[in-house]
Amino acid sequence: MINCKIIKSTPFGRVGVIWNEINCNPVITRILIPKPGCSAVVQLSKRYRYWQEYSCAQIDSIAYAIVAYLEGEKIEFSLDIVDLSLCTEFQRSVLRAGHRIPRGGVSTYRLIAQYIGKRNAARAVGNALANNPFPLIVPCHRAVRSDLHLGGYQGGVEMKKDLLEREGISFDDSGRVSSKQCYYD
Repeated sequence: MINCKIIKSTPFGRVGVIWNEINCNPVITRILIPKPGCSAVVQLSKRYRYWQEYSCAQIDSIAYAIVAYLEGEKIEFSLDIVDLSLCTEFQRSVLRAGHRIPRGGVSTYRLIAQYIGKRNAARAVGNALANNPFPLIVPCHRAVRSDLHLGGYQGGVEMKKDLLEREGISFDDSGRVSSKQCYYD
């Protein structure tokens, strides 16, 4: 049986926090954010045959922090609360690099690839972030294309733009990030 905390009230809709206990400590195995045309609860039901809505004090605390984060508060999540062992080594390195991009900053897929020592792997970095099992905790919305256009996002481009604007990122008339400074540059 899969444990899930459904966060019912966020500016973007419901969010699912899938978790398990490892050595008597709760750890998050996946975050489900609403996608265009597909709610987190529908994704949950498609992905997991047997799940139960269940929580504990630590998961409730993370859920409250996620709501505050989505409302625009400055919240930083630790990677200690997620189970990275389910990811490949490459994806773990990409997720760690994405996690280090500070609030109010962006980086590009190409710069992240260079940072992790995989100079020609910008597309692979984009794919690793597109499959980020921990969106919001690992703020993959802070990674953009090299031309500073948004690129894709699990929750849709509008959610990505909204999250970045809540963090103080502005855009020009063509939809490009206005900042000339990118993290890892």
